[in-house]
Amino acid sequence: MTDLLPAHPDVNRLVELMRLAPQGNDHFLAQSDDIGTPALFGGQALGQALMAASLTVPAERMVHSLHAYFLLPGEHAPVTYEVDRVRDGRSFSMRSVVARQSGKIIFELTASFQTADEGPEHQVAMPQQPGPEGLVPESVGRDAIRHLLPRPYSEKLLGPRGLELRRVNPQDPMHPVPHVGGSAMWVRALAPLPDDPLVHRALLAYVSDHGLLLAATEPHGLSMLRGDVRLASLDHAMWFHRDFRLDDWLLYVIESPNAGGARGLCSGRYFSRDGRLVASVMQEGMVRQIKKG
Repeated sequence: MTDLLPAHPDVNRLVELMRLAPQGNDHFLAQSDDIGTPALFGGQALGQALMAASLTVPAERMVHSLHAYFLLPGEHAPVTYEVDRVRDGRSFSMRSVVARQSGKIIFELTASFQTADEGPEHQVAMPQQPGPEGLVPESVGRDAIRHLLPRPYSEKLLGPRGLELRRVNPQDPMHPVPHVGGSAMWVRALAPLPDDPLVHRALLAYVSDHGLLLAATEPHGLSMLRGDVRLASLDHAMWFHRDFRLDDWLLYVIESPNAGGARGLCSGRYFSRDGRLVASVMQEGMVRQIKKG
């Protein structure tokens, strides 16, 4: 990873989260950042585990897919990532990663890497959505309701640091209106990032966990902040299709094709501003409605 850091304190912190300290035998130590979630933010484990796996793969092989399971709630404390070099073939490499805290495995990830190659290309069309210009940053909406929230939500940013998110049709998080058809948001880093494709992919994995599971609550008008529902990521899969930069706007389109059995299945697609599909995401999570009274 290049030593050049972006000139923004929150973005600096985000990039530093992806800097892992080698411990020998393909083990790496990473720091944590408390963004206001009760447990370790799942996106942090995704991004850091991907970084750990990538550090054991030849530089010319970039990650094209990852699959992960969230096993135990993580603490806001350092995390150790242990990499297993499963396979190195002629074009593909496979890595398996476990994350540990206090001796317990809290997270597992497998990732596949490939050398650059050519083949037939096609993609779904980018949906028609307003651009990010003129949309209100998500952080502004959070600040407006901060005084209504219980701890620890009122004391933290309630979102990834160093990244700006702008929802196309923002809902009142305390009083959402039931709607179907999914939602969309624009996302980018608040400052230029290092010219390292691995950093951009790790940070996209990081932010992909933010807001995705909320898609399962949208058809029902449920609010996590109001205490209607408990949410927890169970597994997460991601595919990287084309190169991109996260310091330029990406459109994140999400929907929930199914919910049942106290679980919700959610999917997302990332498009660059010129309409290229750069990544796809799937996640299943616990969606447990809280009965009141």
